Amino acid sequence: MSYTASDRRIIRKIKQSKRQVSINVVSLIDIFAILVFYLLVNALVVEVIPEYQNLKLPDSVSRDEAKRTVAVAISDKDILVDNDVVMSVEAALSESTRTLASLAAILNARMQESEKVDGDSVLGLLDVNIVADHKTPYHLLKKVLATCVDAKFGKVSLAVRALEGGDTR
Repeated sequence: MSYTASDRRIIRKIKQSKRQVSINVVSLIDIFAILVFYLLVNALVVEVIPEYQNLKLPDSVSRDEAKRTVAVAISDKDILVDNDVVMSVEAALSESTRTLASLAAILNARMQESEKVDGDSVLGLLDVNIVADHKTPYHLLKKVLATCVDAKFGKVSLAVRALEGGDTR
């Protein structure tokens, strides 16, 4: 009995459909387990900068997240380090020096505390977040920055408010 070409094709497809296909899911399960572990570890690392009243942060399109560091806040009345009032803004503006002595003393104490806790700072430079109102005078901000750098807080971050929707005004 002779089959036509179309009959042979049909018979071949029937034979191929009877084969069992197996998928090895062990490696897939391993990948999902690693992914879940990674997401759990990174989801728990959320850093929140302290909220200060009467401070409106400048706008930014930056997407970098803040790390937990020493926070220096400049409000319209006071300069604070981790919610502790260091000096008034009026006193800081009236100082004729390049740096602020009161702020430097507090930052040096914080630096020594952090060195006792962990010595993992790179080249002795520590991180500091500066949270300032958008109306803070630049010369005051410059004094605070100079004080932070002189106190070996070389990694300075300025806290900003992220613009909604990626607005780039």
